Amino acid sequence: MAEWILEPLQYGFFQRGLMAGMIVAFSCGVLSAFIVWRGMAFIGDALAHAVLPGIVISIILGIHVLIGALGAAMLSVIGIGSLTRHKGFKEDTAIGVIFAGAFALGILLMSKVASFKDLSHILFGNILGVSTFDVILISTVGILVVLGISLFYKELLVTSFDPTHAQAIGLSPQLIHFGLLFLVAATTVLATQTVGVVLVMALLVTPAASASLLVKKLSKIIVLSTCFSMLSILLGFYISYYNDLASGATIVLVLTLFFFLSLIVSKLRNK
Repeated sequence: MAEWILEPLQYGFFQRGLMAGMIVAFSCGVLSAFIVWRGMAFIGDALAHAVLPGIVISIILGIHVLIGALGAAMLSVIGIGSLTRHKGFKEDTAIGVIFAGAFALGILLMSKVASFKDLSHILFGNILGVSTFDVILISTVGILVVLGISLFYKELLVTSFDPTHAQAIGLSPQLIHFGLLFLVAATTVLATQTVGVVLVMALLVTPAASASLLVKKLSKIIVLSTCFSMLSILLGFYISYYNDLASGATIVLVLTLFFFLSLIVSKLRNK
């Protein structure tokens, strides 16, 4: 067992990938609870697809893909926020418009700069190709995301449970929601490096969906969600290494397994 664990750690690419994955897992696990609690699952998937043009443009310009992705994600959040200010224009409609348009632009740009095969790592992740600079950048963004949640935890909690009460005590539910969207955008960008655009929704939704089957208190959901997320990265990474499998897809399948195991435990406990 010790040899099974230690053997891959002699390789630099494995160390960097595992470190980056753990940071991403921690950020996603913490944020996942708020995404599920607030019914924001669609926004994570939408932002994951909306970053595609930013990634492709960054490749064209020769800058780091995470920088381009982060820029595209933030612009998408601003676009969604601007559209929802119009009376009678619901957020899910705004998300659908931005998501479809940005993803189509990304596909169009991809078809112009390279073949699908050349840029397939954008869609399905490339955690084994993480560089030292990637780890530093992912760590910086990850720390900022967790710090943002920590500093505004009470505000997020109040606005998640009772927006009317939050407004009565002087908080702005809309501003808090907008800030949460920025955190989701940043975390989405991190997750695309790990599992890619196509599978990113799993890291943002499945951990808390699994945890909420077992515990009901938000703080406990956050802790358990983070554990599920980090464990899926760890197991998925080792399984993909030893079986020569796609790491992003393996991580998501491990996370999905946790969900169904949680579902079984929940059903047995309620009998």
